[in-house]
Amino acid sequence: MADLEPALAALRDGAAGGTPMIEMSPAQARERVAAGHHLCADGPAVDVRDLGPDEGPGPTVRVYLPVAPATPVATLVYAHGGGWVTGDLDYADELCRFVADAGVRVVSVDYRLAPEHPYPAGLDDVAAAWAWARQRYDGPVGLGGDSAGGNLAAAVALRAAADAPADFLLLLYPVLAAPGSTPSYTTQGTAFPIGEAEMRWFLEHYSGSPEAGDAAGPDLFPLLSGDLGTLPPTHVVVVEHDPLHDEGVAFAAALREAGVPVTLERHPDLCHGFLRFTAASPRSREARDAVVDAVRRLAASGAEVQP
Repeated sequence: MADLEPALAALRDGAAGGTPMIEMSPAQARERVAAGHHLCADGPAVDVRDLGPDEGPGPTVRVYLPVAPATPVATLVYAHGGGWVTGDLDYADELCRFVADAGVRVVSVDYRLAPEHPYPAGLDDVAAAWAWARQRYDGPVGLGGDSAGGNLAAAVALRAAADAPADFLLLLYPVLAAPGSTPSYTTQGTAFPIGEAEMRWFLEHYSGSPEAGDAAGPDLFPLLSGDLGTLPPTHVVVVEHDPLHDEGVAFAAALREAGVPVTLERHPDLCHGFLRFTAASPRSREARDAVVDAVRRLAASGAEVQP
């Protein structure tokens, strides 16, 4: 296994000795996460508009468009990370700007957070934004998200498969299975910036249980679905310094076995949430650019098969 990139290792070492998130209230955790926004690069200038409940799908969404007047080739409905408990529209702002600058409209969803709004509130909000975007925009419409947002994107894609299937799916170090269910929860159980304890803390706030278990079904853990063959072409990004590594690999393998076109991108020297550290980490910036290229390819492939 490769060492963590030196810039990320420096961030890890600098955070050592701080108050663990699991000892914080959700409000305190949100403040800490928001304070980390400065570790993201700003992203390019694009056309950005927030649509509130009276203008959009119900949950507030932030719509990103390229500055150039050309019609976007596709739309990506995106759910930010943050363990279902933290995060906001600014959390994923940088990536959304880069994707829009590449010619893909982005609808970023400000879904409700746990524990004030537990499962399935956030999932329902992303599903509402998905249905709205699918009806509103021409061309391919895909789903995507990072970490807990990847969980929501995959779950919505499974829900929507029968009636309004997604044209593509982007999953960045996603939550797809129960904590402790794969070997990387042992090998990376105390990884930076999250480990097993943090994942159980997040899940307890979201679902009401730190375990949840298989009875929760694919709305909570998409890897449990028996219908993965209904999913669209998918791009999965995993990093080795992450307890979630193995479930991402397993999901990609299950998609491939089910006949779904899938690409799996591995980064052995990066950690969970690397998109939050692009201002400090050169390797994170390189990986971000690879994500944008993947979205561009998925969008172009979807446009080719549109009727």
